[in-house]
Amino acid sequence: MPLILSLETATTNCSVALASDGKVVASRSINSGYSHSEKINVFIEEVIAQAGVTLKDLQAVAVSSGPGSYTGLRIGISTAKGLCYALDIPLIAVNTLDAMAQGFNARKDELIVPMIDARRMEVYSAVYDSEKKRVSEIEAIVVDNQYYSNFRSEKKLVLAGDGADKCQALFQNESSIIIQTSFVPQAEFMAELAEQKFLNSDFENVALFEPFYLKDFVAGPKRTNS
Repeated sequence: MPLILSLETATTNCSVALASDGKVVASRSINSGYSHSEKINVFIEEVIAQAGVTLKDLQAVAVSSGPGSYTGLRIGISTAKGLCYALDIPLIAVNTLDAMAQGFNARKDELIVPMIDARRMEVYSAVYDSEKKRVSEIEAIVVDNQYYSNFRSEKKLVLAGDGADKCQALFQNESSIIIQTSFVPQAEFMAELAEQKFLNSDFENVALFEPFYLKDFVAGPKRTNS
């Protein structure tokens, strides 16, 4: 019965969950902008205390691996690595979009399309069936009103996440498309995927593991002092 700590920092939501045997026993989250560096260690302490265990009881740490915010991913992954080194336990990587898909109870006639804001007009996205299986590639895309035409002919699409906000105007008159902009990644959604990876000994090299950025980082213009 593995006890796994999951960390989700890929977007503005900072989330921590503790799961035993794939079932969440404690969790904390806050969606207040990128306050991850201030909140993540506090949340870890709180979920450990809430569950009545100690850090030494952990058997693995799972981390949301991206795609998502460069800074957010770095904070989550560096925290996870620190715990794995200190406790000598394995590191598990869970794709952020895969985990988001786990958070839905989709009907048979629906496809799940989690979307993460990739800045400018892009989103990170993939399409999943009602069984949470990925049926498209994970991509950084600029969505237009024809982008999902192949999928829309047969099923409804649920576009969800902070990236879905960019689709509001495009699909406002489309009855086959449902948009949920308030949906955010949660560490709780990672529990079952992390459990499966633990049972399969699907672990990362703690020293070498890097976030799944999907596209190269482009820095903004440097600020100058006035």
